[in-house]
Amino acid sequence: MAQGRERDEAHNVAIGSSLSVRWVQGFPKQNVHFVNDSTICYPCGNFVIFLNIETKKKTVLQCMNGIVGIVATNVPYEVVAFSDRRLRPLIYIYNFPGLTRRTKLKGNVLLDYTLLSFSYCGTYLASYSSLPEFELALWWTSERLYDDCEHGQSSGSDRQNWELGVILCKKSQPGTDVNQMTFNPMNWHQLCLSSPSALTVWTIERSNQEHYLKAKSVKLPMEDGSFFNETDVIFPQSLPKDPIYGPVLPVSAIAGLVGEEAETFRPKDDLYTLLHPTMHCWTPTSDLYVGCEEGHLLMISGENFKATVLNKMEDEPPRELLRESGLFFLDLVSIPGLIICDQVGRNLISPVTMAYQKGGVLASGIDGFVYSFLIKDTNYKVEDFLEVEGPVEHLMFSPSYRMLLIQTDKGSIYIYTFGEEPTFEKVLEACDGKFQATDFITPGNEYFMTLTQSGEVCVWGIDDGVCVSRICLNMPAIHKAFLSKSPVQHLLYDQRGIYLLVGTSEGYIFVINAKPSSLFQILGFIEVGKDILQISTVSLLEIDMVKVMVLSPLPGTGRSRLEILTLPKRLPQVSASFADQRGRLRDEFVPKSVYEIEHTLSSAVLSFRSNQIYGFCNQVPYICSYLLPEKDHSGICILKPYQKVQSKQYGPGMLSLSPHGLWLITIAKCGFLCIRDIQTLPVKGLCPKKQSPNKYRALQRNVHIFLCVEMVRRVGGNLTNEILEHSQQLLTSLRNTMDEENDYLSITRRDSLDSGSEAEHAAIKKEVKLFSNKRTEIKRGIKALVKTVLDMMKENKAVDNIAKLEPQEFGLDLEELERLHDESEEEVAKIRKDVEMQNLAKRYLAELIKEECWNSMAVKGRALKVTDKTPGMTP
Repeated sequence: MAQGRERDEAHNVAIGSSLSVRWVQGFPKQNVHFVNDSTICYPCGNFVIFLNIETKKKTVLQCMNGIVGIVATNVPYEVVAFSDRRLRPLIYIYNFPGLTRRTKLKGNVLLDYTLLSFSYCGTYLASYSSLPEFELALWWTSERLYDDCEHGQSSGSDRQNWELGVILCKKSQPGTDVNQMTFNPMNWHQLCLSSPSALTVWTIERSNQEHYLKAKSVKLPMEDGSFFNETDVIFPQSLPKDPIYGPVLPVSAIAGLVGEEAETFRPKDDLYTLLHPTMHCWTPTSDLYVGCEEGHLLMISGENFKATVLNKMEDEPPRELLRESGLFFLDLVSIPGLIICDQVGRNLISPVTMAYQKGGVLASGIDGFVYSFLIKDTNYKVEDFLEVEGPVEHLMFSPSYRMLLIQTDKGSIYIYTFGEEPTFEKVLEACDGKFQATDFITPGNEYFMTLTQSGEVCVWGIDDGVCVSRICLNMPAIHKAFLSKSPVQHLLYDQRGIYLLVGTSEGYIFVINAKPSSLFQILGFIEVGKDILQISTVSLLEIDMVKVMVLSPLPGTGRSRLEILTLPKRLPQVSASFADQRGRLRDEFVPKSVYEIEHTLSSAVLSFRSNQIYGFCNQVPYICSYLLPEKDHSGICILKPYQKVQSKQYGPGMLSLSPHGLWLITIAKCGFLCIRDIQTLPVKGLCPKKQSPNKYRALQRNVHIFLCVEMVRRVGGNLTNEILEHSQQLLTSLRNTMDEENDYLSITRRDSLDSGSEAEHAAIKKEVKLFSNKRTEIKRGIKALVKTVLDMMKENKAVDNIAKLEPQEFGLDLEELERLHDESEEEVAKIRKDVEMQNLAKRYLAELIKEECWNSMAVKGRALKVTDKTPGMTP
């Protein structure tokens, strides 16, 4: 399919069946936006999620071309714009709540859009792109919205610009990464762009149908808040004047420079560091509040764009203390008020956001507090406003200013409602960390489980995607076992739950008895290739063995290795005789066949008949099948593709077999999930497509998002009966085993609870009695040591300054002392290196002077010395 086209028709390849998205569960990693007074939205994976604050109902809008990039909304007209993330990205504009596409904007951006912003009345949409263009572009978004703003009729060319998505004007700023872009809510012809090194106000000038962007840079103060006098650079007036040497000359004239270079020349020693803007906010008077990394709050006048440093009315600690506490501003939100965090009494690291309120502003930091700033003229006062459970990254008022949206760093969303009795409500609770794994809870099809990077385990309902319960893995465990020093990368049960297979990065497969009643006995390990990509199993009810296939790469060869192992079902009863003294399972009892593929695979599974392998090619969009030889072989066998089908999916993918082994599920990095017939490999279902109730459910795992899709299959009764019969047999087999193991766990847990508390108290009493004398001795030693240190500190105060030690040198923290010693050594090494470089520069300058003033002379200066010393004799 051509890259420039949307994939709106991509799902039409599904023949006789389809997949549709049932629900999407994800948490915001970008700022949340209001679409109207009761609905918020945020991008998540391939979707834009709309959440009704009152009903908690979710609506999703899918980007058909992959991951959603940046999102912007226009509240008065309830439209949302978002970009996709692909080569030559597009911008889409949709209505809400109808979710119908208004238009599609195509520019000349090669890689990605980083910022989108609507003017308040929706006439203009501004976009900013990243490397390589660094381009600010102004789009005409709506003829109707322009009419509403101008109260007039739009011309035919305006209509054409809107329909064709033409860029009205654009400006490039090479190398400038802009971190915030906002329109002036009181003047839709003004917008402000702030970067870590500059702040610029752009004015949109229009003459008939011609548009032009005019920039005005704001002169920022220096790091200490003072302004630099540029005349001191050109004319060194601060130097003492002496009439003997004549008039004071410009520094460039003294350097001998002429032309344009003389006007821009600045000595190396006269360079100064400016403040670094990190966020800004418009006020109702068209002024700007700007937060800086160094902890300063600026006010930019809307008339002359001059900056003023605001002062804290209370006794403010030195700026060095602010920098030590890590205080700097990251984001400002345009509404009637401003938020800043300047409380160093708490452990603040980065106040993140600001929002204007009546009489001042609100601000937040990573300490979990929201502060109220009361601003008057050029001064401000800080008060506590609200405490949140975690660090706050974004604040925003609703369009009616009745609610304050608070977004934490994890993605949780809170709503504070103003009124006579204010309310504080959690709208969305995010999981702690990125999702690492998902799986169904079997038997049954009601729940599934997720695991996050931080160890949080959540149980979710499949029908509605609601979190039922959650725990952290620091809870008491049933059993723990240390297997290997190398990281564990794969964890897999076979289909019947006989074995738990653990794969490590060093190429070891540990075989564990999966029954809790065996205390998860480690039966042994098998050596395979390093950097395991995937482990798949075949464990059927009618056979007494488990087939295990391991896929691993062959670095530097462009090939993949497949190793097929056969584990007998009776291995738990005779594991001692099957393994050697190191625990390695013997080859004669666990046969292994080795195969190689002449190209790289990202995923591979073994068919339930154990005679065919299905692989997802890593570098080309193909799915291949490989027939296994019927006769046994020794050594390595090279497999050739038996069947090859183009997958229509891009990027590395994963394969998985359905529980009954007749469907092959494929999902690739592009985000599309397909279900194929295992015999012919045609696409039976492609996600997404809107259809009716489901017969099959699947889960897609990503770093921040997971979703549930439904499959509708228009098939005859034979295939349906076959699926149901297989599931009933498997369910019966698992049910018997689960009942036995649950009985064992309930008895074990009850016994451990009864005996655990008594044994714990007895152990504590025994330890107290055994080590009481030792504890008394240690306490006495600590008191004596404290007294000695206090005497040394008192003595230290009386010595001369040159011999006086720093207070931290009396610390008893050895790690801290070692760290301070290392820092001092690094500082000494740095100073020594600087001195060496200065000496080298001086020697180089001396050589240049010698070469130019002495060696270049044809006749060098000479001198004749005559002495008048008459020789004589002394007695």
